Amino acid sequence: MGGGPDTKKEKLLCVLPFQEPIKILDHLRKKFPDLEISFYHLKYAEVAWKTVKEVPKEIFKDITILVTLSALPPQQSDAPKLELIHFFSAGTNHVQNHPIYKDTDITLTTSSGIHGPQIAEWVLMTALVQSHKYNTLYEMQKKKNWDKNDTEGDYHKVRDLVGQRLGVLGYGSIGRQVARVAKAMGNNVPYYKGETSMDVIAYTASPKDTPEKKKDAGFIVPHTGDPDGSIPSAWYSGLDKPSLHNFLSQDIDMLLVSVPLTPQTKHFLSTAELSILGKRHAFISNIARGQIIDTPALVSALKDGTLRGAALDVTDPEPLPKDSEL
Repeated sequence: MGGGPDTKKEKLLCVLPFQEPIKILDHLRKKFPDLEISFYHLKYAEVAWKTVKEVPKEIFKDITILVTLSALPPQQSDAPKLELIHFFSAGTNHVQNHPIYKDTDITLTTSSGIHGPQIAEWVLMTALVQSHKYNTLYEMQKKKNWDKNDTEGDYHKVRDLVGQRLGVLGYGSIGRQVARVAKAMGNNVPYYKGETSMDVIAYTASPKDTPEKKKDAGFIVPHTGDPDGSIPSAWYSGLDKPSLHNFLSQDIDMLLVSVPLTPQTKHFLSTAELSILGKRHAFISNIARGQIIDTPALVSALKDGTLRGAALDVTDPEPLPKDSEL
């Protein structure tokens, strides 16, 4: 990249929905003086790659590298020199219908592997907000209501995470870091019934039945995740409903949904699956894609108490309509 006067000068274009990170780009310009970097600010849009209508086609003409979240050239011919497209997201389902994604010789890469630390903290934070009745207490605080006999929200009943079982549906980089953090919810002193931390079980599309298969083959943020796959006490796999139901039946107290959205995983969790989780009054955290969970079934399970709660980083539809019960 920008190797010297005898090499082709690379031109990198960033088309992203946030303000230009000047310090980062200046650092790259200094490190790679022969790399020409430009930035185009694009607002977030409801319809992923169709935001390209807002981007002048001309800016793609001479670039060799594109860094983007969803905006792509309308056709490959609009970017004849383009050799590499890097997506800021871990998944690419939002652009899979684009002509360039479906039929191109351009190298496509993603940011899979970098989101584990941030998302894992969000998962544990929201789980603790629910288990410690934080929302109820915050509302009481705003009302200056300190009556210890007040049973509003039943906030006296707190169930700690020590000894609970976390089921990780999709044991990728995010799932592995959530597992790592969950195992820290305890200590080395024997607890009641011998429980010292959260137990973790993992579910993957294909079997991970050897030590080699259990390893994380992707990018790993240093000192995070589960590189060798040693954290889960048990592994399950499959894309069929019987295999999924067997996994969900393993006394799961908290389910992390972290599988990619594919035709096989759309509405992977619906009424039957949520009913199985209801046997333990489970809590669900979805950091994957909204369509993996059947929204009406989820709303019903929350309203009738089948589930004790849900933390949703994603929804279906997205953004939620103002009249959505979620």
